Amino acid sequence: MDINNKETKQQSSGRKLLNDFRTLSNKILRYAKYGPLRTDFLREVSQLLIDFSGSDLIEIWLQEHNRCYRSRTMRSSKKPFHLEIMPYSKKEDADIIFYTRGNPCLNLLCKKIINGDFDSNLTFFTKNGSFWTGDTEKPLIFCSQFDKKMKSHNLSIGKNYKSLALIPIIIANENVGFVHLRSFQGNYFSEYDIDFYEGIVQALGVALRHRLAEVLLRERVKELTCLFGIAKISAQPKISFEELLQNIVSLLPPAWLYPDIASARIIVDDSSYITSNFQESPYKQTADIISNGEKRGIIEVLYAEKRVELDEGAFLKEERNLIDAIAKEIATIIERKQNEKDKILLQEQLRHADRLATVGQLTAGVAHELNEPLSSILGFAQLAQKCSDIPEQAEKDIDKIIKASLHAREIVKKLMLFSRQMPTKKTQVNLNQIIIDALYFLEARCVKEGIQIVYLLESNLPELIVDSSQLQQVIVNLVVNAIHSMHSGGTLTIQTVVHNKDYISLIAKDTGIGMSAEILKQIFIPFFTTKDVGEGTGLGLPVVHGIVTSHGGTITVESEVGKGTRFEIQFPIN
Repeated sequence: MDINNKETKQQSSGRKLLNDFRTLSNKILRYAKYGPLRTDFLREVSQLLIDFSGSDLIEIWLQEHNRCYRSRTMRSSKKPFHLEIMPYSKKEDADIIFYTRGNPCLNLLCKKIINGDFDSNLTFFTKNGSFWTGDTEKPLIFCSQFDKKMKSHNLSIGKNYKSLALIPIIIANENVGFVHLRSFQGNYFSEYDIDFYEGIVQALGVALRHRLAEVLLRERVKELTCLFGIAKISAQPKISFEELLQNIVSLLPPAWLYPDIASARIIVDDSSYITSNFQESPYKQTADIISNGEKRGIIEVLYAEKRVELDEGAFLKEERNLIDAIAKEIATIIERKQNEKDKILLQEQLRHADRLATVGQLTAGVAHELNEPLSSILGFAQLAQKCSDIPEQAEKDIDKIIKASLHAREIVKKLMLFSRQMPTKKTQVNLNQIIIDALYFLEARCVKEGIQIVYLLESNLPELIVDSSQLQQVIVNLVVNAIHSMHSGGTLTIQTVVHNKDYISLIAKDTGIGMSAEILKQIFIPFFTTKDVGEGTGLGLPVVHGIVTSHGGTITVESEVGKGTRFEIQFPIN
């Protein structure tokens, strides 16, 4: 009868233990399905464990995302739950080490449990790698981590804790932490208790994996929603770059963990785009916008209030991935917009080159057609001028005809230069000497106009192989243009510079009225001029451009209204 009663009690106790296991496991697993934050999940699980076990302290040590988190729940405390990030190290192909403060023996135990380095023959280790003792004052004897010899260790953990249990958390056959239980009572845990808690902690490992999967899925959905929104915005054909960035910045707060207190800002090339509720805050996550290896701006997501410590301050690891992805997407948009601008500029340059080629062909034909009648007009006018007994008025008229014919012939000459119809005679020349010769007859005019010429000519210039007369034409045209732009006097600086023995620069800088960006785009177009009718042909700068390019050189212009103009011509050193 007594034997039957004993068996009945054991069966009843076993059913109760099974029911308790199911109830506690189901609560942990059910809560994990909602994908709570790590802090909330550890708080809830710790409270369930401490209520069920009757322990005086529960700690959960967890390694996630290369960080170690320790939650502590105490039965009798004004602040029963606390979460902190603990010192942690893990080198490639090396043991994981969790560090506790001031207790070498506990450190050694933690290391052995987390790395599966235990001897199941020792009475305080189970076959599953858990450690337990009912007397923390009793010395522990096991192999030293350094010399592998048997050593005695003092486990005293203070505050009158008598019983201790450390149970590993295993996820996918990997130890990622442990549950740490303490009690003020001696011999509080039994072998059956430890076996039970090993099952519960195994369920906790499953729950942790499910929780993390739910969090990753939720964050992935938010990430894809945000990136899809950015793709839709950037696909709009007529949206400006400014509108695009303003629309993108509004998508950021909903993609983060605490959208109610989140604001965002995107800065690109010193222009700022912010959400309507933006406010500066020290609690922020940032990412640089790098385009073609150059930092072009920054993205910021800010929280108005402090939040619990997560993977990166108050931010998740997944949010770091998202903000980096958005930064890359914006960098791609910047590059695409720049490519579009470059394409438009290239098309404009091609159209400009085509216009120059067409005008060149036209002017070449016109110049040849005009040369013959101009020569006849000039020749007959000069013969008529030699006749005797010409009335005074007729003589004056003939003189006007000759001057007009010479002027027309000069225009034809410029047209021939522009269309490259005149043969070039290239010789070795010194650029400084060409400049001095070209300005010889213009210096007096500059003095008359109140213009000071400043020469900054580099000595020992390598010689260039150019057509000296055409190069003089270039310099004269640039100087005449500068004189016309300085109605009230000013300074004209003529400079030569050698660059690494690769090319020589000729720089002409004036302090004249300058040019607007609109005019600057058209200065090399033939017959374009800002001068009044009869004062300019619109061929001076196109001729300069033609001569420079025919010598393999380049010409650049910088100008600002009211601040003058700077021409730089670069000739390659042959």
